Amino acid sequence: MVNSDEFSDRLKKVMEYYNLTASAFADRIQVQRSSISHLLSGRNKPSLDFVMKVIDEFNEVELYWLLIGKGSFPKTATSPLPQKQNIPDQPKRTLTDKPIKFETASENSRKDIERIVIFYTDGTFTEYQK
Repeated sequence: MVNSDEFSDRLKKVMEYYNLTASAFADRIQVQRSSISHLLSGRNKPSLDFVMKVIDEFNEVELYWLLIGKGSFPKTATSPLPQKQNIPDQPKRTLTDKPIKFETASENSRKDIERIVIFYTDGTFTEYQK
């Protein structure tokens, strides 16, 4: 889980490294300026969307360092990714063209699954859409 105070400190380090004010940082990653203020004060925790915008915009920021402080900043050429836990590789599965149907316990109506996202421990994910 992300510690708000520690995340805030790491976010400040990123802004200092790139010599950006909170407003300029918000503009670079295309978020509202108030979002930065709320994160820096510890009022809010970062969303996945926010974290991905930072990672995409600033190449020197490592995902694990930003989220939990593991790794280094700025990124070094030899910075290893955290070791993968002993989880057996899952086979890649594909969805059929036919939508998957399921019934909920509270309703008797059928619903289509639109999207499935699987998050892996190494920070990657696989998204399946119909």
